[in-house]
Amino acid sequence: MSTSILKGPFHFASTAKYSVIDLGGPPGGPGSAGSPPASMAPPPASGGDDVDGAALAAAVTRQASKVKELKKAGASGEEIAAAVGELEGMRARLATTSIEADVKHDLNRRVFDETILRRMFVVPAFEIHGGVSGLFDLGPPGSALKANLVDAWRRHFVLEEKMLEMECTCLTPEAVLKTSGHVDRFTDLMVKDVVTGDCYRADKLLEDVIDDFLEQNPGCADADEHRRVQRQADAYAADELDDLLRNKYKVKAPQTGNELTKPFAFNLMFGTKIGPSGTSVGYLRPETAQGLFVNFRRLLDYNNGKVPFAAAQIGLGFRNEIAPKNGLLRVREFTMAEIEHFVDPRDKKHHKFANVKDVELALFDRDSQLSTGKTNTLTAARAVTDGVVDNETLCYFMARTQLYMISIGMDPFKLRFRQHLTTEMAHYAADCWDLEILTAYGWVECVGHADRACYDLDVHSKATKVDHVAYKLLDEAKVLESVALEPNKKIIGTTFKQDQAKVIDLIQQADPEDIASREFPIQLGDYTLTKDMVSWKRVKKRVESEKFTPSVVEPSFGIGRVLHALLEHSFCQREGDEQRIVMRFPANVAPIKCAVFNLQTNPRFIPIVKSIEDRLTAASIANKTDISGVSVGRRYARADELGTPFGITVDFTTLEDDTVTLRERDSMAQVRVPIDDLCALLTTLIMPTPWADATAHLPPEAKDDAPAAAAATDGGTLVFEKTSRATFSRPAQFAAAAAA
Repeated sequence: MSTSILKGPFHFASTAKYSVIDLGGPPGGPGSAGSPPASMAPPPASGGDDVDGAALAAAVTRQASKVKELKKAGASGEEIAAAVGELEGMRARLATTSIEADVKHDLNRRVFDETILRRMFVVPAFEIHGGVSGLFDLGPPGSALKANLVDAWRRHFVLEEKMLEMECTCLTPEAVLKTSGHVDRFTDLMVKDVVTGDCYRADKLLEDVIDDFLEQNPGCADADEHRRVQRQADAYAADELDDLLRNKYKVKAPQTGNELTKPFAFNLMFGTKIGPSGTSVGYLRPETAQGLFVNFRRLLDYNNGKVPFAAAQIGLGFRNEIAPKNGLLRVREFTMAEIEHFVDPRDKKHHKFANVKDVELALFDRDSQLSTGKTNTLTAARAVTDGVVDNETLCYFMARTQLYMISIGMDPFKLRFRQHLTTEMAHYAADCWDLEILTAYGWVECVGHADRACYDLDVHSKATKVDHVAYKLLDEAKVLESVALEPNKKIIGTTFKQDQAKVIDLIQQADPEDIASREFPIQLGDYTLTKDMVSWKRVKKRVESEKFTPSVVEPSFGIGRVLHALLEHSFCQREGDEQRIVMRFPANVAPIKCAVFNLQTNPRFIPIVKSIEDRLTAASIANKTDISGVSVGRRYARADELGTPFGITVDFTTLEDDTVTLRERDSMAQVRVPIDDLCALLTTLIMPTPWADATAHLPPEAKDDAPAAAAATDGGTLVFEKTSRATFSRPAQFAAAAAA
């Protein structure tokens, strides 16, 4: 028996569960992970109707953050226990309080998934061989849509900001990723089946078991508390996850019911060997950024030594995800588009900030996450002035990212920026904000915006002993006095022998003023230096510039996640006819810009259709011809499913005056257009220009989707009959005969 591609591993969304928040309830069906015993179902809630659920949820987040900080600081067991007890009490109160979602995202998941697969936007990779989780192929429309998203991104960022675009290798030597910290710290927590060795990502297993529990207990009084645990799953430490999985939720291995190991760190990079000898270790890059950092000096030279400037790269990244899921949201091979904006750390103003100062941003800052639990809408200018966003450059890119998302068709009311909590922030970061997009899986991080300070250039400088600095001309030259150290290499060599180079390196890295002010002998690292080993003198130097290590502001886009969110935001069903699916892509990113139809299978139409097709292709307008024998209304519906914004129909009037019908997808409005004017008009519409503005000078045409009147044909009157599936047409004499 054949296996449906809509089942098992072939389903576009490999799980039918909402793994972040519950918006309207997940589809039914048994879960895959173990579920808690029924005895842990809490008693019915009482009271709490007047409690601000969002504020209480924020208080839980704040207290959980406090617990993490206490553990990190090595606080006493009593102090940690008290904080945990307070956290549990707050969670119990939250369990009796319902939280209303400010923004709804209604999506018919079954029809959406079926459409995405059937129209080949996204398909499972290696499907006939059983498929591999976390790997997907993009079909013709999906591939074209992604290419258009990337092209729009390049125009919006690279061309507009005069960025320096590079294409670096995917294969990366171990030394580079050891320096960046990926070899030691690029990990997720994993658990294993103690018998079979099957692996599961610990936080995702926790999310799944909570999904199962809520499905099996739809009236659960503390559902909000379970969802709160679910949303924080990726923030728990190993011992916290172990306690939740082992003690609270009693989780076993999903496939076998066997015991699971304690959570342990698993490095997510794909390792390999470079060269036939197998001695050089390498990895498939987990991000594109490192290629830009190691090329900083050449990029700076290419930019004539000027800072600020931005470098960009679009390319593949690879992460050996433990539990890939949710379609394109968590995969093992993905496209990234990253920007590294290098700026003077003492001056993070942006010369084009005035262009975006009035853009309104929905900001979920850390204070709101820990207090009200609600977003605040501020202009970019206000966000910087009030200190909500750290600096102009970071806020500029946040605003530009929002404008990009809207330009490609995202619903602006389903976008927000969430600031990282202090417990999430890297120690070196100045400020971090994620652009999150509301999908059927909840609020999903699609773009990260991080002010990474000078960390990346500093670590590569120290590892390679190659300066990654820039220079700034001073308004006025000045004379500086400094201390110059001079190691006595002969004495150092005699004393320390093979360690001579290490000692000299330590001297050169030391603060000269500190060395000159200390009494000898002095301790430098593991070595004791006597006075005859180093000399110094005070020198004066005229300087006209000063050097600095640039800070890096990094917007990082997950193109696959953006693609998935756009598919969801564009999906809709015609009002009154849910079988009519429309993908409402804006014309600038639609995979096919225009479809060309013949009204009937009349041989006189075919040369005209072919001529129009050739004209569109010559004008670089992506098009698709459909001259099949089904009704033109049904062919319109097929084009709507692919998101084709415009349709051209050759009819009997075309034979008389060389005009055609041009149809707009969303409104189904139609106008008559001379064939000679088609390419210019479509180019204007794709820019995009609103349909009403671009076609105001053209005569309207009756719609072919559901015509009320007859159309002229060689055989006489054409009668249209509408069924639940589509609109069909046939000559009137045959319709009359059928009725008789």
